[in-house]
Amino acid sequence: MAQWLIFSLLAAVSASLVTILTKLGINHLTPSLATSVRAVMMAMFLVMVSASRGDFQHLKELVTYKRDFVFLVGAGICGALSWLFLNIALKTGKTWQVAPIDKLSVVITVAVSLLVFQEEITLKGIIGVVLIAAGTLFVALS
Repeated sequence: MAQWLIFSLLAAVSASLVTILTKLGINHLTPSLATSVRAVMMAMFLVMVSASRGDFQHLKELVTYKRDFVFLVGAGICGALSWLFLNIALKTGKTWQVAPIDKLSVVITVAVSLLVFQEEITLKGIIGVVLIAAGTLFVALS
């Protein structure tokens, strides 16, 4: 099995656990506090991972590659907004309906990738994306 596929599957399982554990842990907290706790825990974990890998010796690259840094700051802000909005939705909605809508990000990502990166997609890929969108709507709105 290709390495990208293994890590993609691990990401999907991890993302699923994030949603499930958040739903379990958000009962008596505000969505913004729950998001803050998750963010702090993630930051602490990733700092430990980066430290153990020796990544911090590459910090000067953030200055060298300013454009990359700006995009990563934007990604961080968008990630925080995504989590916050997900937590607000989970606070009041049913997990089995909220999660599929959140995963419409796949459809949006494919569309933007085609436009921004000029990536090519096969007919099977297009059909798959349409089915993801349709399946999401069927599950979430049933």
